[in-house]
Amino acid sequence: MELTNRRYLVTGAASGIGRATSVLLSGLGATLACVDLDQSGLRETGSLLVGQGHVFRTLDLLDLSSIPGWISGIAEEFGKLHGFVHAAGAPAPWPLKALSPPLWRRVLTVNTEAAMILSQAFQKRSIFAGEHGSIVFISSVIARAGSPAATAYAMTKAALEGFARSVALELARVPIRVNCVAPGFVQTPMLERMDALWGPEQLERVEALHPLGFGRAYDIACAVAFLLADTARWITGSVLVVDGGYTAQ
Repeated sequence: MELTNRRYLVTGAASGIGRATSVLLSGLGATLACVDLDQSGLRETGSLLVGQGHVFRTLDLLDLSSIPGWISGIAEEFGKLHGFVHAAGAPAPWPLKALSPPLWRRVLTVNTEAAMILSQAFQKRSIFAGEHGSIVFISSVIARAGSPAATAYAMTKAALEGFARSVALELARVPIRVNCVAPGFVQTPMLERMDALWGPEQLERVEALHPLGFGRAYDIACAVAFLLADTARWITGSVLVVDGGYTAQ
């Protein structure tokens, strides 16, 4: 799990799983480029990181055309990257009848299309450090277990897992490993927003679906660190489910 002298990009680093991942990776010796739309959240994340040399960028993943330019700029300033974690995600708590193309396209752009553009850019020699290559996408158990009012979100995460399996075969020659972590419901700001929609009784029912209860962002960060490090050197094209038993039932 030693990550000293390795550099990683983390999207969605201002809160939740992205922040927990950034903190853990820095504690394992990595230097980080943290990206998010939330500038104040990024500052708070920065105050929690271990070590020096981390960089922070306020960027919007909805602007797909800008991604290749800013990731190239980060690599030029920060140093070539050994991998990245796409933890940024947009929720979509709408029933099918409430969906419209603008709604689902926004979620698809952040959750899936941004991952594709990041991967496309990362493989370039000017960006990839050339060794210990590893990409981790944050998926969801909703990609494999249906849930009411989650059709758009499930679509984006299922597409993300399919993309990861195929691109893992393409990038194995580089060599860059590509994997997903699929969390169950984790105590993050996104879950807090859902709580406001569901109410306490619905939240209790959702937690009861997890034999081990709700997870923490740190639980997911540990899985991400495992997949980034050489502990997972022979793992690619896989989905590591970290869900407190949600999908075991």
